[in-house]
Amino acid sequence: MHILESQLRDRLATAFSAVAGESVDPVLRRSKHADFQADGALALARRLHRAPREIAADVVEAADLADLCDHVKVTGPGFVSLTVRDDAIDRLLTALTTDARLGVPLTSKPETVVIDYSSPNAAKEMHVGHIRSTILGDAVSRLLEFLGHKIIRQNHLGDWGTPFGMLIEQPHRPQ
Repeated sequence: MHILESQLRDRLATAFSAVAGESVDPVLRRSKHADFQADGALALARRLHRAPREIAADVVEAADLADLCDHVKVTGPGFVSLTVRDDAIDRLLTALTTDARLGVPLTSKPETVVIDYSSPNAAKEMHVGHIRSTILGDAVSRLLEFLGHKIIRQNHLGDWGTPFGMLIEQPHRPQ
C-alpha cells in the first residue's frame, strides 16, 4: 500500500502545485469515508485567499488519477476523497509478488550492526529465556541483513567466573 500511497501523493502534489503555483504537500492520509483523503486545500485556503472547497475542486480537475482511483471527489470543508481502483491494487500486488525483495528497498546508508545472542553462563543451567533471546536476535539479524546492513553475529559463553574459580581452588573430593 505504501507504493500506491506514494503514487497518489506524488500526483496530488503535482495537482496542488499547479493550482497554488508553488510546491505544496497534499497532506494525504487514510480516511474513514474513502480509502484516502488529501487535506492540503485547507492549509492553502488562507495563503490563496480562496475557499478550501474551490481549491479542492481545482485540484480534482487538475489531478491525473484515472488509472489509480475510481472516485475522486471534494468532501467536507475541502477534503479530496479518493477511492482506489481494484485493478490498481491488483497491479500493485502483481508487481510485489514478482519482485524478489517484495518492494522493500535496500537501505541507502548501510551500517555495521552487532547482534549479541543469548550468551548463557556455562556454569549455570540453560533455560527457555536463552532460546527466546537467540531466536529474537536471529530474527533481528535477518531483518537488518535483508535491509542491506552488515551484521556481526556474536554468541559467546557467559561468565565462567566464581563457580569455576571455586572448582579450581577447592576441588570436590568424594568421601
